[in-house]
Amino acid sequence: MGAATVAVTDATFDAEVRKSPVPVVVDFWAEWCGPCRQIGPALEELATEYAGKVKIVKVNVDENPDSPAALGVRGIPALFMFKDGQVVSNKVGAAPKAALENWIKSAI
Repeated sequence: MGAATVAVTDATFDAEVRKSPVPVVVDFWAEWCGPCRQIGPALEELATEYAGKVKIVKVNVDENPDSPAALGVRGIPALFMFKDGQVVSNKVGAAPKAALENWIKSAI
């Protein structure tokens, strides 16, 4: 079993995301958000398939409002790709697994 997604909080965001040695996809989500729940399983699968190449983390925006606010997140699900501590790409809204995978591949 490979790596699954990692839950990240405002407190651990810098260590888990900005200081990561591999690119990181951050999924900003909430329990009440239907489209967020739709892409959850695809992100779990991609986390396993890309283990070691890309880290996929999830930030619950209700419990951790600072990180999304700092990045200007307005709608969820919002996906941000970080590389060497910087945002290199972002994507808002749900998408099928193939589209998510293409976005990840194009950004790494």
